Amino acid sequence: MMAPQLCLAQEPEADQLLSADPFALLVGMMLDQQYPLEHAFRGPRKLAERMGGFDIHKIAQADPAEFEELAATPPAIHRYGRSMARRAQDLARYVIENYDGRTERIWTQGDPNGAEVLRRLKDLPGYGDQKARIFLALLGKQLGVRPSGWEKAAGAYSEKNSRRSAADIVDGETLLEVRAFKKEQKAAAKKKA
Repeated sequence: MMAPQLCLAQEPEADQLLSADPFALLVGMMLDQQYPLEHAFRGPRKLAERMGGFDIHKIAQADPAEFEELAATPPAIHRYGRSMARRAQDLARYVIENYDGRTERIWTQGDPNGAEVLRRLKDLPGYGDQKARIFLALLGKQLGVRPSGWEKAAGAYSEKNSRRSAADIVDGETLLEVRAFKKEQKAAAKKKA
């Protein structure tokens, strides 16, 4: 069985890395804040190019100052390249400490239900409630990881044919639809304020 091919970075090599390496996907999702989504998901590929591959152990063990420099060098992995580099290292160390460096254990270890996977995602450095729900929806919608109760745990992000988040992006067109949805949400929130 072939692994699903994600289309979040909108760049073949970057999307291939996200599809093949669960930790790269976790880092890409962490970077998806205050920065264009597709550029956030290209971050792991930039790190891989600069580190001679994408390796959770190398990231965790890298000298913090050198890793910050590597992440902030243009084109940086994020608008806030240095602080995101620190978060990526924290995330790598956390996954190594808690899941033996095997990212997929977050959603497989002990056959967890959707609520437990959500709790585990929320415990990750750089992940809040919303990001955790989006990632859970991404696992269910695009990667076939569907622990019992995942839809309830992911909430509205699990809705079929919605265009709310990264979980719904399968090509360039759906990226634009998600971007339009987010813009509408921001406009609606401003009206309420």
